[in-house]
Amino acid sequence: MTGYLFRRLIQSALILLGVSFITFVLLFVLPADPVRQIAGRSATAQTVENIRTQLGLDQPMMVQYWRYLTGLVQGDMGRSYLQKTEVSTLIGARLPASLLLMAGGIVCELLIGLTLGVIAAVFRGRPLDQGVMVTSFVAVSAPQFVVGLLLLYVFAVQLGWFPIGGYGTMAHLVLPAVTLGIMGSGWYSRMMRSSMVEVLRQDYIRTARAKGISRARVLLRHALPNAILPIIAMIGIDIGIFMGGIVVVESVFGWPGIGQLAWQAIQRVDIPIIMGVTMVSATAIVLGNLLADLITPLIDPRIKLR
Repeated sequence: MTGYLFRRLIQSALILLGVSFITFVLLFVLPADPVRQIAGRSATAQTVENIRTQLGLDQPMMVQYWRYLTGLVQGDMGRSYLQKTEVSTLIGARLPASLLLMAGGIVCELLIGLTLGVIAAVFRGRPLDQGVMVTSFVAVSAPQFVVGLLLLYVFAVQLGWFPIGGYGTMAHLVLPAVTLGIMGSGWYSRMMRSSMVEVLRQDYIRTARAKGISRARVLLRHALPNAILPIIAMIGIDIGIFMGGIVVVESVFGWPGIGQLAWQAIQRVDIPIIMGVTMVSATAIVLGNLLADLITPLIDPRIKLR
């Protein structure tokens, strides 16, 4: 266990190093000039060069990357070019909102996905089963911004049940959380259906039915706890995926999380913020996958870590 954990941590560090390098290179070769964003359109060439020198952007790429990397190792993500504030401070202020949205999205996808998966398994081979699977496919394939705009139009504009955007109450959380949950629910419903179908074929399920136990009790008491085991491991992966994929949803709903912060930084070519959000998201994905791998053997002792 200790050896496995050590190897995974080394691998995680190398992955994060690769992510930081690739992101830095892509931002370096962008045709957009962050110095022009800072100086403004009316700035003279001398002013632009002075700002470039002050920020160290006149140095070779590898010199800039090494400087960023050494600061990152010490916990320094740099300072925003435009907001003149530490990137860690900006991300720390936005992170709670993103974590709340992530938790809401996971709850929604579990509620929707597990319910549809159980229904499809119970009625497998019937039109209801086929309908659920088609719905799952559509949910997985639908772009998040389309789903978000549709929910806003129906439930916020037409029905007026929820606010159009913003942050602060549970009512503000519902629509963006459901938008995130709809896409994830497609994967969970398909996984839950396969797992439930396999469990329903086991001998102990037949024995429970032969004893005269009601169908609902067989499903909830005996089948569901065993069928849900593979699903738990997926939640750890979702933690990382949501941290890295909520940019669109936060922008659509005006949710003040790190996704919206990243979108604003991209529009302004604020490289330190883009790098900071990318590294936080990458770290969440790596840790989420590691957490899922560590939890799986605890759920099923037959699975060994190697």
